[in-house]
Amino acid sequence: MDLAFFIPACFALNLAFGPSNLLALTHGAQSGIRFAMAAALARIVAFAGMIAASALGLGLLLTVSAAAFTVVKLVGAAYLIWLGIKLLRTRPETQSLATLAPTLPRALRREALVALSNPKAILIFAAFFPQFVPMESYWQSYAILGGLFLALELVAVGTYATAGRFAARLAASRMHWLNRASGATMVLFGLLLLLARAPSRGTA
Repeated sequence: MDLAFFIPACFALNLAFGPSNLLALTHGAQSGIRFAMAAALARIVAFAGMIAASALGLGLLLTVSAAAFTVVKLVGAAYLIWLGIKLLRTRPETQSLATLAPTLPRALRREALVALSNPKAILIFAAFFPQFVPMESYWQSYAILGGLFLALELVAVGTYATAGRFAARLAASRMHWLNRASGATMVLFGLLLLLARAPSRGTA
């Protein structure tokens, strides 16, 4: 288990801009860094379950089954597009920080659904982790790598939430533009997910 290579490569994956980090950015702008960090706990729980599933070999299902990949992809894309359209349709005159902010239960639900409905996440755990897991200490190594991934994910959440809060303070009177940009980007992620192809059976 080569942590010197795993940690920077893993952190690059954590920091990659995608639907989950867009949520952290949006929640940070709307409700603050603490709120975004609290909401992201649902993502952490979802990812922990996905890491455990990959360790058990269930992640291979999406790798070898085009049908399973397609189902998860369609559900994920539909949810992202729906969430993006909902953000886009919010009226500018109602888009103050107070009215934009979701409740914590709703934010938790968003985070969990976005994490679970993205087939690429479990494919990362199924294809990326095994490269660093020695078979002689399989479970212990998977647990260590999983813990590191989740810790780095929280750092990424904090980074995006801070950026979102900073942007909100700079343009408090133009929050509707930030909200619309978030919605448009969410729709774009959904459309891109629709174009994603299932990995070949030869994927490691």
